[in-house]
Amino acid sequence: MRWIVFLPFAGLVVLFALSNRQPVELRLWPFDLEWQAPLSIAVLAAASVAFLIGAGIVWVSGMPQRSRSRAAIRRAEGLQRDMDAIRARERATAADRLAGTAS
Repeated sequence: MRWIVFLPFAGLVVLFALSNRQPVELRLWPFDLEWQAPLSIAVLAAASVAFLIGAGIVWVSGMPQRSRSRAAIRRAEGLQRDMDAIRARERATAADRLAGTAS
């Protein structure tokens, strides 16, 4: 299913890169930096940086939820262990009662 979405998108990126090969001059104000690159590289690099910044923001904003989720999982595992211990004690008590009435 992923390939159905990925392949057309990858094809569009390749077509964009092949169609926009004219050089552009990139400058970073207020510094005196200048870089010349194909237009497609400049646009795709800017889009990649924006994507990574967005992904970082989403990852950081999800940290509290992941922390609560891990705490809930630990609590559920502890409660499951308690339930297993209670059931084992109940079975042992029931077996002792049956053994006492059977003799």
